[in-house]
Amino acid sequence: MKLTLIVIAIIAGVFILSQIYFIMAKTETQPYKIIKSEKKFEIRKYPAATMATISMDVKTYKELSSPGFSKLASYIFGSNEGKKKIAMTSPVHMDINDSMSSMSFVMPADYNLDNLPKPNDSTIRLEKSEDQYVAAIQFGGFANDEEIKKYASKLEEALKESDIIYYGNFRFLGYNAPFQLLGRRNEIIVNIQWNQ
Repeated sequence: MKLTLIVIAIIAGVFILSQIYFIMAKTETQPYKIIKSEKKFEIRKYPAATMATISMDVKTYKELSSPGFSKLASYIFGSNEGKKKIAMTSPVHMDINDSMSSMSFVMPADYNLDNLPKPNDSTIRLEKSEDQYVAAIQFGGFANDEEIKKYASKLEEALKESDIIYYGNFRFLGYNAPFQLLGRRNEIIVNIQWNQ
């Protein structure tokens, strides 16, 4: 009985420490500027960023998340021309739609298209995004297809109420490691026309 309690206490301690680590760990986050904060959403400006992207013929978060993450993680963990390890950043971008879905890792700020190693996997492409204005809505917990659709609808409704013109697909941003249970951050974003 005493041994069982000790084992349970050790497991609980390791779990608590791992969750504290995930919450406190300093991962480079894609920068953006908050242009305007509304009650239900934010308007942000994202500067151009260098990304590693994989596209897949899938239509759901469930189908895209695990295989897409594995391929991109393999690239940054050394499956590239120079066997170079590249730091993980946040968020992970997902564009999930009915034609071709994609997942992107934002590359650390000190990388660009000229100094990134070429991926061993030819299905991974390196690209630079453009400066963009987006509307963003945030939610917690673990993401799934239902939550993504729910918050995309909430954001769409809020933008219509505010007479803000949006275009393109509603995209998902995930900020946390898969094993982080507490303090999770997810977002839905969509490009908007913004001239103010």
